[in-house]
This record gives sequence, structure tokens and C-alpha cells, in this order.
Amino acid sequence: MNNVQQNIIKIAQMLQKHKVEYMFIGKGAAMVQGFPDTTQDADIYPEKSIENGEKLLVAMKELGFELTEEQEQEITNGKDFMQFMEPFEFDVVFSPDGFDGYQDAVKYKRIIGGIPVMAMEGIIRSKKAAGRQKDRESLPRLISFAEWLKQNDQR
Repeated sequence: MNNVQQNIIKIAQMLQKHKVEYMFIGKGAAMVQGFPDTTQDADIYPEKSIENGEKLLVAMKELGFELTEEQEQEITNGKDFMQFMEPFEFDVVFSPDGFDGYQDAVKYKRIIGGIPVMAMEGIIRSKKAAGRQKDRESLPRLISFAEWLKQNDQR
């Protein structure tokens, strides 16, 4: 198990403890589903509400993130994208590409090994919408893996 996978487990346990409504997205979510690739960070998509943001804030502090007052407000208010580097790489994305809010994305939410993740179809939808070069490069592998899962795993 690599560091990102270990961090995903730590994050999931802490967010569950504090009852945060969220799901992992991106390659980290794909890796939880068995995608054979790597990533440098863990990305979550939390539901955007003041109450959920406050729960997330408490969980992040318990995970060891030292946050400024501005960052605390951004989390509570649901800023679109925030990136944190210490104590590990962690992105909080309240507005991922390809979705019109959390309720639009929740239909892709799956629980794998106790960890809430976005299903491969949702990850692919978001990567296509983002249109970044690195996403375009990984899309064929993600699509191929999603097809393999459908044939072999029924997720």
C-alpha cells in the first residue's frame, strides 16, 4: 500500500468519525476501486453546506492540517477548489468539473471497503469535462479499466 492509499484510509476514517458527507474523486477514487496507477494526492468532493464544511474543518484539524482563518472560512463556505500540502497532499473540491452540484454527483457514489468513492463512470465524466492534458492522457486507461470492472466485478 502506497502513501496516498494510506492517506485515503486515514482521511476516510476521520471524515466518517465526524460524519462528513463526501466522496473521494479522481485517480485516488479509481485506485480504491483497483485502478493500477498512481497519484500524488487524495481528492474529496464534500457536500457544500455550512454544517458539512464545519465538520470537515474539525476533521482536517484532527488529521494535522494547520489552517489559516481564511482557509477555515473557505472550507466552511465551500470554495470551489482548495489544495493542501501538509501533513500530506489533499485537495478539497466543492465544485469538480462535469457536475452541477453534489446531488448531481451522488448517484455515482459507491462504498468500497467502507470508503465512499465516485464510481468510474463519474470519474470519467469529470475528467472529460476538465479537459486538462493530463486528464486526456489518462482517459483511455480509465475507460478501459471501467469496462473491465463492468465485465469482471459488476461495480
